[in-house]
Amino acid sequence: MDHEETLDPQDWTELRALAHRAVDDAVDYMASLRERPAWEHAPAHVKAHFAGPAPAGPQPVDEIYAEWLEYVRPYQLGNSHPRFWGWVLGTGTPMGVIAEMLAASTDAVCGIYSFVANNYVELQVLDWCKELLGYPLAAGGLLTSGCSASNLIALAVARNAKAGFDVREEGLAGAPVGTGGAPSRLTIYCSTEAHSSLTKAVEFLGMGTSSLRRVPTDDLLRIDLEALAGMVARDRDDGLRPVCVVGVAGTTNTGSIDDLPALADFCEREGLWFHVDGAFGAWAAIAPESRNLVAGMERADSLAFDLHKWMNLTYPVGCVLVRDAEAQLRTFSLTPSYLAHGEGERGLTGVDVPWLSDYGFELSRGFHALKVWMALKEHGADKFRRVIQQNIDQARYLAGLVAAAPELEQALPAALNIVCFRYVRPGLDDAALDQLNKEIELELQERGIAVPSVSTIGGRKYLHVAVANHRSRREDFDLLVREVVRLGAELPIDG
Repeated sequence: MDHEETLDPQDWTELRALAHRAVDDAVDYMASLRERPAWEHAPAHVKAHFAGPAPAGPQPVDEIYAEWLEYVRPYQLGNSHPRFWGWVLGTGTPMGVIAEMLAASTDAVCGIYSFVANNYVELQVLDWCKELLGYPLAAGGLLTSGCSASNLIALAVARNAKAGFDVREEGLAGAPVGTGGAPSRLTIYCSTEAHSSLTKAVEFLGMGTSSLRRVPTDDLLRIDLEALAGMVARDRDDGLRPVCVVGVAGTTNTGSIDDLPALADFCEREGLWFHVDGAFGAWAAIAPESRNLVAGMERADSLAFDLHKWMNLTYPVGCVLVRDAEAQLRTFSLTPSYLAHGEGERGLTGVDVPWLSDYGFELSRGFHALKVWMALKEHGADKFRRVIQQNIDQARYLAGLVAAAPELEQALPAALNIVCFRYVRPGLDDAALDQLNKEIELELQERGIAVPSVSTIGGRKYLHVAVANHRSRREDFDLLVREVVRLGAELPIDG
């Protein structure tokens, strides 16, 4: 080959100019969020733009950037907007943009080799999470892409720790023979309101959907403890092997919190692993006036939570903590010869045994920790405490507005930071009210006024407002209620 090529630019000056422009545009975008619609759907011509084969040759970078501005940036999910409250999503922070850029500038890798500073940043972030959430500093842990991965890791550890046989060596077929001559099925328990990621986790772990026992809930949509005890006892009588109970610290649908102390007591008596899915609600533990809502969470054998939701870190970043670090290590650690480590301080691989990658299923891991580390240093933990309490107070404020409006009806008391309510028009049956409230949701979104979502509670549809947004103000909730009442009165209903 006469000429060796590189992917670096030939003109670094041109790249520098583009980078400066991109940063300026990004800052302008974030600074003007309140002035723009909360939501804008990609129209047909935008979708059509992304058809066609891969480019064979180069395109000028300024043209690529222009395409981003025209065809990509305007059509985002909208979660950074002050009036985005759909599902449960975080909002991001400006420092997160800088952290992502800095990490990308070194193509940062985290979790392997002792000489890499990134690992020590993640270890410190993990210790900060343990400290803030009241978890033992000796616990194991790992930053993840989010709670789907965190729940998967936690349930893998729970399964292996409580199976009673060597799952890694023998697989699930190695379970002791149960009723009917087949291996005893391992079972995990959670409420009917628990997140779908738990179902995916048991499927990925080869246990099968039927191994996840969905327990009925009480009137406040918390796991029914009596029903749980009965299901565990019956399953044991039938030759199954219960291994884990999942408590939820803030359900996605309503924000309901299971009785975590009672679940911890039950698991201790029954010899079961206690896992808590605290995807967003775990962070109530740092709110000055609300930490009692998740009391008992610190007793969990494992805890999953996100930082890209209520902590508002840029997507993606979640975390899992495991009380027994050795159990986590036994579940995932694997060291082939080409990744040997712990062979001496002078060696390239160093002496840190284990690597962070030994605590999960991914070897290649990005530098998620940097944005968490920088954000906590920028604001301090006390400001995050205040912002989370502020969101809880805003949810209560919204609940008060709903209670004061005769046209509105709340599904159930707000347990945390989620308010579910609907518009009620006299003369309409429940089916028509479901249709009307779905139309209200769509109109709010399509007009760019605000973004709630819709949840089904007790068979009926309600507007779902999850207040996990550091940019929201009380005036935004005033506007939301006014618009819901106005749209509810104006919108026609078929039939």
